[in-house]
Amino acid sequence: MVTLKNAQEIELMRSAGRIIKEALQKLRRYVKAGLTTLEIDEFAATLIKERGGLPAFKGYRGFPANTCISVNEEVVHGVPSKRQLLSGDIVSIDLGVCYQGYFADAAITLPIGRVNGLLKKLIRVTRDALWLAVKQARAGNFLGDISFATQSHAESQGFSVVRDFVGHGIGCNLQEEPQVPNFGKPRQGLLLNEGMVLAIEPMVNMGSWEIEVLADNWTVVTKDRQPSAHFEHTVAITRNGPEVLT
Repeated sequence: MVTLKNAQEIELMRSAGRIIKEALQKLRRYVKAGLTTLEIDEFAATLIKERGGLPAFKGYRGFPANTCISVNEEVVHGVPSKRQLLSGDIVSIDLGVCYQGYFADAAITLPIGRVNGLLKKLIRVTRDALWLAVKQARAGNFLGDISFATQSHAESQGFSVVRDFVGHGIGCNLQEEPQVPNFGKPRQGLLLNEGMVLAIEPMVNMGSWEIEVLADNWTVVTKDRQPSAHFEHTVAITRNGPEVLT
């Protein structure tokens, strides 16, 4: 069941989103070649806690870390470790925050050092797909309008969208209904209403859309081991259109 959020609930989610936004801004400056993904995870957790939030992923369904950090062919749910980032890598950082019982969720993909032009394009197309999808998150549209915006843009640029993992509703739970696929047809699916809050998160692959899960039962990788990028925002549907909370 999809739950609509009132103004007070959205304000709490806005506060959670503000913590994420500020943390991601600092992570953009902090992340560089030579750092381990575990060091990035610990730095992010400190930033979140300093602002009065809690890392939402820690312990969620047994997840062992504060953040999800995915490198190169890793799509989502990468577990931070002693792996060092190298120049030429791309890294996706996914943050969730709980603030006074309400959640927000966002992700960015960053280039490390000097990356090739195709990787730069992958990052740019995924980010643009997110913003095109966000524009469709308005009352009177349909869930399929969001999905189609993501898929059509990514595929028009020669990439593919992941189909086995999707975005989601969010509120007093980290993941709520509805599911928000990155593929679909316009004017189909759930009618969007004021008060819905969605975590919209394009996952775009350089090669095939097919994925698999590694032996740690968390890390999702592309089946063909081609790179993948991931961007996400938490978006409230308001009477004035979409509001990005993160």
